[in-house]
Amino acid sequence: MPDVEIVKATDKKDEKKDERKPEPPTPTQEIKANIALIDRAINDIETRLTHRVLRSLTALRKRINDKVLRDAIEENYPKDSAVKNSLLSWLPPAPPVEQSMEVDTTSGTNAAPSLPPSSKPTSDPVPEAEIYFRLLIIHHLHTSKDTYSKSMELSHETVDKMQSMNRRSMDPIAAKIWFAVERSYELGGELADARPMFLAAQRTASLRHDDDTQASLINRLLRGYLHYNLYDQADKLVSKTTFPASASNPQYARYHYCLGRIKAVQLNYTAAHTNLQQAIRRAPAAKTAPGFYQVVHKLFVIVELLMGDIPDRGLFRHPVLEKALSAYFDIVKAVRTGSLSEFQTTLNKHAAQFEADKTYTLIVRLRQNVIKTGIRRLSLSYSRISLRDICLKLHLDSEEDAEYIVGKAIRDGVIEGRIVHEKGWMECGSQKDGYGPEASDMFGRRIGYCLDLHNESVKAMRYPLNAHRKELAAAQDAREREKELAKEIQEGDLDDDEGLGDY
Repeated sequence: MPDVEIVKATDKKDEKKDERKPEPPTPTQEIKANIALIDRAINDIETRLTHRVLRSLTALRKRINDKVLRDAIEENYPKDSAVKNSLLSWLPPAPPVEQSMEVDTTSGTNAAPSLPPSSKPTSDPVPEAEIYFRLLIIHHLHTSKDTYSKSMELSHETVDKMQSMNRRSMDPIAAKIWFAVERSYELGGELADARPMFLAAQRTASLRHDDDTQASLINRLLRGYLHYNLYDQADKLVSKTTFPASASNPQYARYHYCLGRIKAVQLNYTAAHTNLQQAIRRAPAAKTAPGFYQVVHKLFVIVELLMGDIPDRGLFRHPVLEKALSAYFDIVKAVRTGSLSEFQTTLNKHAAQFEADKTYTLIVRLRQNVIKTGIRRLSLSYSRISLRDICLKLHLDSEEDAEYIVGKAIRDGVIEGRIVHEKGWMECGSQKDGYGPEASDMFGRRIGYCLDLHNESVKAMRYPLNAHRKELAAAQDAREREKELAKEIQEGDLDDDEGLGDY
């Protein structure tokens, strides 16, 4: 029995060795496989293959270097290719290889067989492969400050080449190229100079019904306007353009985030809250794009506070958001308690971070919300309170300010009560019913959100390409079989019952 157990243990070890995961491909092999997918996408007219290649761009560009790009270009282009020489000119030359002494071992009796040489391509791949290589090189040039100007030159040359080729199969890659162009201008400190080129390209993409490029360029323009605080021009661009319905989720996430910022500045907090919810829902996973996830939630927290709501506490415990939202958590606590002095202290403490996040002007607006929260807490605690006590508890400047703020809160429906000016106090009314129009409005918003989510999910469903043709072919084969069966019955081939007897 012990021997049998030892044999079983060794068998399990052998099975574990066989179940080892294969090693991941090297960046050069991954680029070569992507070029093959692009070639297949062009030949089979399957754009989904090109999108599959572009989905791996974010992870791939972090692993490439000069040697990887040189090896990938050498493996995918023939020796005397002009395109290959053009691509290699944007990379530093390869270091010289040390030549070692070669020993002739073929004359011996135990000489090892020589390995076959690696197959070299005999012709250039499709033009989309060249644009894909240029995209990789542009992103690689962004990693060093010394090559920012070089990336701008390559971006201009790539845009001119794309426009001269004018191939519709290049549209998904062109959308990524425009993002790289914007990044080159931004790193070079000349983002405003790219705006005329983006506007001209957006008009051309709109006329050609190029949805991928059009969605990318609209986001590039909105980001440029918001970078320089040109909210009026950004709002005019949104009103004059139509965002493509077939755009990808990342492009939609960026678009909704830009709309959320515009609406928040324009005091339309309900629309801003809706757009930011859509941006969070369509954004990639938190670990995939942590920067965008943090930026959207910073604005989302401020908009919720401006609407009079308090964000969920669990949001600030998220591992990706906990550190980034620490300053905003202090603001939420100040607004929740209604302490104006605590709010002002927190605002002064984190002013530099709020200005860097471009949320300082929105947070300053929260002062009125802090005062309203304090007044609401006082109205629930006291049936009658003097204006002087309100002034002291809320740290206001004078009783006149307290009277004005309380009167505005009563008019806006924040509290129920009245001001007795002769005696200098506020009489608070009864507490609001929890089943009034506010509850129905909240349920209406939730139902509308669920319906929008269902409609977007239905639109995002994908179906197999040309699946209906298989059903038509199967139906045609069935009709042919029925015709053959009817013909055989007419000819009498199936009526021969002589050998069946009485049965």
